[in-house]
Amino acid sequence: MAEMKLSRRAEQMPYSAIRKLVPFADEAKKKGIHVFHLNIGQPDIKTPVEIFESIAGFQKDVLGYGPSGGLLDLRVAVVDYHRKLGFDIDIDNVWITTGGSEAIIFAMMTVADPGDEMIVFEPFYTNYNGFAVMSQLNLVPVTTRVEDGFHLPSKEIIEAKITDKTRAILINTPNNPTGTVFTEEEMFILNSLCKKHNLYLLSDEVYREFVYDGNVQTSALSLPEIKDRVIVMDSISKRFSACGARVGTIISHNKTIMDRLLKFGQARLCPPTLEQVGAIAAYKNIDKYVRPMIEEYEMRRNLLFKGLDTVQGVYAHKPEGAFYGILRLSVQDADKFCRWLLTDFSYKNKTLMLAPANGFYSSPDKGVSEVRIAYVLNSEDLKESIEVLGAALQSYKD
Repeated sequence: MAEMKLSRRAEQMPYSAIRKLVPFADEAKKKGIHVFHLNIGQPDIKTPVEIFESIAGFQKDVLGYGPSGGLLDLRVAVVDYHRKLGFDIDIDNVWITTGGSEAIIFAMMTVADPGDEMIVFEPFYTNYNGFAVMSQLNLVPVTTRVEDGFHLPSKEIIEAKITDKTRAILINTPNNPTGTVFTEEEMFILNSLCKKHNLYLLSDEVYREFVYDGNVQTSALSLPEIKDRVIVMDSISKRFSACGARVGTIISHNKTIMDRLLKFGQARLCPPTLEQVGAIAAYKNIDKYVRPMIEEYEMRRNLLFKGLDTVQGVYAHKPEGAFYGILRLSVQDADKFCRWLLTDFSYKNKTLMLAPANGFYSSPDKGVSEVRIAYVLNSEDLKESIEVLGAALQSYKD
């Protein structure tokens, strides 16, 4: 019998750098080893109770299809949230998506054709690689360095990557996995490049509130010169510690873009209704939850990176936002090291699960000695994790 072939998309689709080591973690747990999960941005802070209460209070007899663009009340809540931040948007500028992931995929497929190019700054959110395969786009990486705090290189370096196939620049600020927050000057550089070369700016702003040391995020929505070329993708996952709800938003002032985006929304019918009901309640209570959460994460960041300064074999830049950081380790292959942590190592019957950073790059030779760490654990667990990492680096032999 002839061998059946699968699509190139299926073969090219990468495994998740965040989740691919889960089977090894599961085996370690079966041995009775406690695994500190620093590999995934799953907050441990409690989800607002209003989300659960509003879902439990859903009174309709039939859970039917909702509008393809999302519930009107949620779109209004998103508009109100942005207006409080000073952004001039209205109901026609907002669609609701099935998570931030769908927002990114829809945006990619709306602005670019198969074979087109999109500039992205690496390291970047690992799933951009998968979204690009699904959309049949080519990501063109511009590498940033830990020594520079993963901030943008010069305008000239970025501009050299632009070709006649370039359709957009994709950014994420505050950034996953680096925690970098782009400055106003950096955003102005991106503004000028998009204006000069007639490019779209796709801005992933899931971590908008997660900025520390008294600073604030500069949103792509604040760039009036390219107002019609900006698409903002967002989600309630991190803001409300509700990753499993799968409720995202996509925002643009460009009416043609919004019309075309809705076609994709209609094809998948509608986003989940009950989770949208919960999201409405969350946005109504945002002031109660967000500030204490940000203070907690800033405290964790300070504790973690102060501790990492004492660990031999770790080079890190203290992140400015989000709840991640990239660590350069004294190992030749971080992929092997991360697997070894789960298969062959424990310290006081404990070990770590980290995300190898090579999966957060598009360039095949980058990030080989780096890992992403997510400081989503409580303070005591973070302290123990630092101790475990130090012991692991002392024991590990390449």
